[in-house]
Amino acid sequence: MASLNIHSSRSLNDVAVPAWDTIWGSIIAETMLEAEKEPILSSFLYASILSHDCLERALGFVLANRLQDPTLLAAQLMDIFYYAMMNDSGFQHAIRQDIKAFKDRDTACASYSWTLLYLKGYHSLESYRAVHVLWNQGRKLLALTLQSRINEVFAVDIHPAAKIGEGALLDHAIGLVIGETAIVGNKVCLMQGVTLGGTGKQTGYRHPKVEQGAHIGAGATILGNITVGEGAMVAAGSLVLKDVPPFSMVEGNPAKVVGYLEEDDPSTTTKHGKGIQDCLPVDAYHQ
Repeated sequence: MASLNIHSSRSLNDVAVPAWDTIWGSIIAETMLEAEKEPILSSFLYASILSHDCLERALGFVLANRLQDPTLLAAQLMDIFYYAMMNDSGFQHAIRQDIKAFKDRDTACASYSWTLLYLKGYHSLESYRAVHVLWNQGRKLLALTLQSRINEVFAVDIHPAAKIGEGALLDHAIGLVIGETAIVGNKVCLMQGVTLGGTGKQTGYRHPKVEQGAHIGAGATILGNITVGEGAMVAAGSLVLKDVPPFSMVEGNPAKVVGYLEEDDPSTTTKHGKGIQDCLPVDAYHQ
């Protein structure tokens, strides 16, 4: 394989990738091909991905360089992100499940390396995961400082205490708001402009729970200590104030059940504009 630039003559044979880490191996292979096709980007691709020995270091580099400012230096942020990832095995697993979700379920994403380098939904999600680790370790001031910077750069506001499962897809992510006591399950899809908000100043759980495999459409607002059931779909622009049954579709303001989904996992669908015509009618559904 031809050399990438004056800084690197690495080939696939030079890269030691653990056999278990197939996603990192794919990212390396994709990036080398991209560097050959677009030599003007070879230095950028080398610095961002090919100079690193694992996904954690590459991700830390990318996030640090996106979030740095005159008082939060890239080198400091890299250390913070790498520390958070390497001291939480769940974090390491999640970043791979998340990147797979983007590659498999976002039709605009052609490769793992595109997700790692460019998709702000992925960047904001993994930045949140780092501040969540810090928050749970009692480093709340640092977590809130980074949350503020994440909000400023990505236009995404996720409280450090919120809980988000693996394989989440934050599609576009702009305008996404997730409150402090919100719980988001595995393989959930949240489109742009979604709000998982509270209602008032009550203590305890005051934000929504979104269960595994649910799909929340663009601009939907879900308020209070309510549950969006497993595999449910909330139509774009809906206002949800009551529990949503599993595998149902709700729409409207306020949202009402308009049918039940025939597929088990709407979060994987590319039909983000599903309507009532795509559902079983309420009176025809049998659980």
